[in-house]
Amino acid sequence: MSREPDLTGINHWQRAIDLATRRHKGQLRDNGVTPYVSHPMRVAMTLVVIFGIEDERILAAGAMHDLIEDTTVDHDEIAELFDDEIASWVSAVSKDMRLPHDAREEAYDQALRAAPWQAKLIKLADVYDNLVDSIGSEKLQSASRKADRMLMIASVDEELRGPASTLDELRLSIQICT
Repeated sequence: MSREPDLTGINHWQRAIDLATRRHKGQLRDNGVTPYVSHPMRVAMTLVVIFGIEDERILAAGAMHDLIEDTTVDHDEIAELFDDEIASWVSAVSKDMRLPHDAREEAYDQALRAAPWQAKLIKLADVYDNLVDSIGSEKLQSASRKADRMLMIASVDEELRGPASTLDELRLSIQICT
C-alpha cells in the first residue's frame, strides 16, 4: 500500500474526499460506466444540501461511508487518519461482506439500530442517493424496501426526524409517479 499524503491542516471533509477518491479508483457503479466515487460524493452532498448538515466530521464520514465495505480500508486506518468516532460511524454503516446475504442484512440492521444517530443520518443520505439513482431501473423496488427498513430504524431518533421525513417524501413521490 502506498503511503498516505500529508494533508495536515486540511478540513476533515476535504481529506475524506481525497481518501475516498483514491481508494475507490477504478470502481464503477452497477451501470458499469459511472465512477463509483460519485456515490459517496453525492451522499456527502445530500447531507449538506438536502439534510442541511454542516458538521464537517459527519460530512467526512459520509464521503467515506463505503470504504470499509468496498475497499481495503479498515476501521483502524480511518481512526488513524481521522479519529475513532468518525471511524465508528463509517464502521456502523459497513456490512460484513463475509457473511451470507440474509445473515449479513440482519446483522447490519441490528448494528444500525444500535448505532449513534450520526451513523444513521449517513445511512439515510446513502439510502436517499440510492433511491434517486434507482429511478427508472429494475432496482427501484429493492431501493424502496431498503428505504422502508431505514425509516423504521431511524424513527426512534429525534435528531433524524427531518432527514427521515425528507427521505419518506421522496419515497412516496416516487411511488406515486411509478
